[in-house]
Amino acid sequence: MSRRALTLLLAGVFAVGLTLTAAVARVPYVALGPGPTYDTLGEVDSGEPVLEIEGRRTYPTDGHLDLTTVGVQPRLTLAQALQGWFARDLAVVPREVVFPPGRTDEEVDAENAAAMEASQSDAVGAAAQQLGLTPVVSVQQLAEGSAARGRLEPGDVLTAVDGDPIADAAELRERISSRSPGDVVRVTFERDGRTDTVEIVTAASTDDPARAVIGVLTEERYPLDVTIHLEDVGGPSAGLMFALGILDKLGPESLTAGKHIAGTGEISPDGTVGPIGGIAQKLIAAKRKGAVAFLVPEDNCAEAAASDPPDGLTLVRVATLDQALDGLAALRAGERPAVCAAA
Repeated sequence: MSRRALTLLLAGVFAVGLTLTAAVARVPYVALGPGPTYDTLGEVDSGEPVLEIEGRRTYPTDGHLDLTTVGVQPRLTLAQALQGWFARDLAVVPREVVFPPGRTDEEVDAENAAAMEASQSDAVGAAAQQLGLTPVVSVQQLAEGSAARGRLEPGDVLTAVDGDPIADAAELRERISSRSPGDVVRVTFERDGRTDTVEIVTAASTDDPARAVIGVLTEERYPLDVTIHLEDVGGPSAGLMFALGILDKLGPESLTAGKHIAGTGEISPDGTVGPIGGIAQKLIAAKRKGAVAFLVPEDNCAEAAASDPPDGLTLVRVATLDQALDGLAALRAGERPAVCAAA
C-alpha cells in the first residue's frame, strides 16, 4: 500500500472515530426548545377543563389564552449540541442553568412541581383580588390534643369570636390570645353552607404559658373554588395566564374577542407580573399554535424584542394583571397595546 493510500485510510478511520465520538460523547449542556402550549380556556386530553370553577356562574368563552412552556432536552451528545447551536428555535445552555449542582433531576422536578402548585394558588388570589373578593380564614389543621377536635374540622371558615366578626387570621389570634388559658370562647364558623357556633376551652401556648390558644392552624384563602387540571407542567410561569383564564370564565365579556392570545409570566396575589426564562422559545411555540399576540412580562421585553420574534406576533408589555387586561382590551378594540421594544 502506497504512503498516500495509507494516509487516506488513516484519515478516514480518524474521521469515522470523531463522528462516532461526537454521536455518543455526552457534554454538560442542555437544549431548550419550544414546548407544548395549553389553552387555559380549553380542555385537557381527558376532556376536563383546564380551569374548573365551582360555586360561581361562569360564561362561555371564545378565542384562546394559551400558556406556553419550554421543552428541555437534558442530555446532549456533542453532535446534538453542535446542531442545537445553529438551530433558530433552540438554545444550548450549560446544564447547571436548569439543573443546579448538588441536586438530582428528581429534586429539580419536585421543585418545579411545587412552583407550579404555588403559581396556581397565586393566580387564584390575583383573580380574586381583581374581582374584589376578600380572603376568609379557614381551618387548615387541628393540633394534637386540641380542644377544638370534634367541634371544628379542616376546611371550616371561621367568621367570629364571641360574636364579634374577624377580618383575618391576625385578628383571630388577637381575639383568642386576649383571653386567659382555660377561658371558654365561642367560635362561629361556616361549613357546607350552614353557620354554627361552638364553645372551645382555650389552652396555654407551648411557647408562652400566659397566651391562650385553641390549637387550630389556620390559613387565609379566597372564596373562589378553582381546580386546575394540568399535569406534567412545572415552574411558576403559567400564573398570569391562569389568572386571565379565570377572569375570562367569570366575566360576561370575552377577554379575547375570539382572538388567539398567548403569554407567560409569574404572578403574585397582588397582580404583579414577574419575569420568566425561555422567552424566545415560548414565542416560537405560541406562533406555531396560531397566536397573534403574546403577553410578555415587562422584565423580559428587551430580550423578547431582540430575539428575532416570529412575524405577525404582537409582543404586549405587561407588568401587572391590570396592564394585561388593558392590553387585551386594546386588542379587542383593534387598537395598539403597549408593546415591547428592543433595548
